[in-house]
Amino acid sequence: MTSSAPVAERVNMRIILPGLLLAMLLAMLDAMIVSTALPTVVGDLGGFDHLSWVVTAYLLTTTVSTPLWGKFADIYGKKQILLTAIVIFLIGSALSGLSQSMNELIAFRAIQGVGAGGLLVGVMTIIGVLVPAKERGRYQSYIAALSAVATVGGPLVGGLFTDYITWRWAFYVNLPIGIIALVIIATRLHLSTTKVGHRIDYLGALLLAVVATAVVLLCAWGGTQYAWNSAPIIILAVVAVVCLPLVVLVERRAAEPILPPALFSIRNFSISLVLAFVVGIALYGSLTFLPLYEQNVKVSSATTSGLLLLPVLGGMLVASILSGQMMSKVGGYRIYPILGGIGLSVGAFLLSTLDVHTNSGLAAVYMVIFGLGLGFIFQNSLVIAQNSVELKNMGVASGGVTFFRTIGGSFGVALFATIFISRVHDALVSTLPPAQVTQLSNDAGRVDSSALQGLTSAARDAYVQGIAHATQDVFKVALPFFVVALLVSLFVKPMAKKTAPPAPPASNSEPAKSSTSG
Repeated sequence: MTSSAPVAERVNMRIILPGLLLAMLLAMLDAMIVSTALPTVVGDLGGFDHLSWVVTAYLLTTTVSTPLWGKFADIYGKKQILLTAIVIFLIGSALSGLSQSMNELIAFRAIQGVGAGGLLVGVMTIIGVLVPAKERGRYQSYIAALSAVATVGGPLVGGLFTDYITWRWAFYVNLPIGIIALVIIATRLHLSTTKVGHRIDYLGALLLAVVATAVVLLCAWGGTQYAWNSAPIIILAVVAVVCLPLVVLVERRAAEPILPPALFSIRNFSISLVLAFVVGIALYGSLTFLPLYEQNVKVSSATTSGLLLLPVLGGMLVASILSGQMMSKVGGYRIYPILGGIGLSVGAFLLSTLDVHTNSGLAAVYMVIFGLGLGFIFQNSLVIAQNSVELKNMGVASGGVTFFRTIGGSFGVALFATIFISRVHDALVSTLPPAQVTQLSNDAGRVDSSALQGLTSAARDAYVQGIAHATQDVFKVALPFFVVALLVSLFVKPMAKKTAPPAPPASNSEPAKSSTSG
């Protein structure tokens, strides 16, 4: 490798990076921006009973499609797949904004989710192809920073659109962003594509989609829309348990499996999936339940409680950027998931001590520690996965990490929601008359500060104490998962220079197996 190759790579990445980040912003922003618009959407379109499906449809199709996008990127070309995903996402966005009924909105959100899966996988795969192993951490840290910005900015922007323009602009805003990303990537990114015959593993893709659908719906509905011992939840669990071994069997026999079983024999790849699963638990769990603590125990508004998550996101941002820069300068990545496991474990332990008397400043310190741990693992799990596979499997590796992260988030939110609601209900039962218990427990964890002011003093105190104890229990239950992440991180193999793919030439071309096309 000549000394000029890294310079060429940096110049090319500066040219295309804005387009890649804008494409990633579409998926990240849309997952957050809709949340504050939903009450107004229901008021306009009706269909309150289907409200959860506006979110579930997006999450479901994103999760199911990510492994498929990863495989298709390896087969048909990274650029082509990313452009296709952007177009699908923009079509879904435009149709969502034009929706005249809740059923239409749910269907169009599902289309958006399919495109979002391709955006997440496509951008990360292209970075994995264009950037040498040592530099990947730096570029992936930009994505982590983008995630933090979208997490804070999304609900605020969605609220502004809803209050001052129309909720439909929560979807229309994607159009100018997406068109700019589309133009930059189409005109500035030049990757060679291969012209070879392929056999698509349709049966494996179908079975994997069935398993993912069953798991996501089980996590989304269990304990909320349906009781855990209800027929729909039991059926979903049986489907997942029965189809999972079939996925393994089919993938072992497939000529070009969606998730090649051989990859799971690579230690670092398997470890990266475990870390991605834990990151999903940590990220979605903290962003879901810490605002409830702030809003109900500290009597903050919904907007303020969201802003009070800045310590978590700030710690995540600092750790992501720091680890990415250090990885580029010093090399190696083994230490960062270890630091992440320590940070998450210590942070979860400290957050499990939160109560009604905890000082806000001290709670912020706890959140920073937790956020630092999250940041050290968030994108580095992807870097470890990408550096453990060959270029031909870069899409599969990126899609696998995204898939496990999303499944981890669904699992974590479902598990913690069950614990949270149960603990709040127990606190109310031990303090209040049955009538008041019924009134409050139906909305456990979802009573805002203005509603609390209308309760009697005893009811308000019982509810607040229940929220505080529930928050403690959530992080107590989460702690073992983070300890497991720490222990698993100890077995990460150091980066081997001989396995790191060389920097691509100045044309930003990925190696072709046979003939190439523009």
